[in-house]
Amino acid sequence: MALALGATAICILVLLWEVVLPKLEERLERRKACRARVPVQPGEGYDPGRERRAEQRARTLLRSCVNDEEWAMYRDLGFLRVWGGMGDGPERDRGTQGAPYAYLIYPHKPIVAYVPQTRRLLSEYCVEFPDETRPYGSARLPDSDDVLAKWMALTGDERRIIETANLHLPGRQVDPRQVRRDLWRLGRWEQERLRGPGRPSGSVPTP
Repeated sequence: MALALGATAICILVLLWEVVLPKLEERLERRKACRARVPVQPGEGYDPGRERRAEQRARTLLRSCVNDEEWAMYRDLGFLRVWGGMGDGPERDRGTQGAPYAYLIYPHKPIVAYVPQTRRLLSEYCVEFPDETRPYGSARLPDSDDVLAKWMALTGDERRIIETANLHLPGRQVDPRQVRRDLWRLGRWEQERLRGPGRPSGSVPTP
């Protein structure tokens, strides 16, 4: 009697295992797939100094590409100015064709067009340069690489980047008060450079 009951129990366990095993395997496969989709977190094979080193390399590259004044501007102010080169540039649609204009380039923000003489803001041009080589984490370029990509696009083919960018009115993504503050800072910065090292405030350089 005991042997019969034992044999019956074994048969039941075998049948249950054959039913349960496929479900367990399916659940394990789902867990593996979920883990594969989860990005690597700091402390799990991630180098927390990678972003800092990438930015240092990006700054070195930027410095080697732009001129001394542009590098000093970015180093001191955190943005670059690029003079517009098109006769029918951003001012064309505002009734003052041919008026001089310029751009401010910020890291990971739209390019801002403005009139240098009056500091009037014209428009924002949204462009993105994702880093397709990143094996994990954010696809954003380091700040200086993003600035360099926009600088190269504007100085290399201004018309193309302006025509393909998403155009918005001023203030859509960049606070106009910040831009006007930055333009004021830029003006002061240029005045200080004109004075030259060792010149007292208020003096002007001799020709």
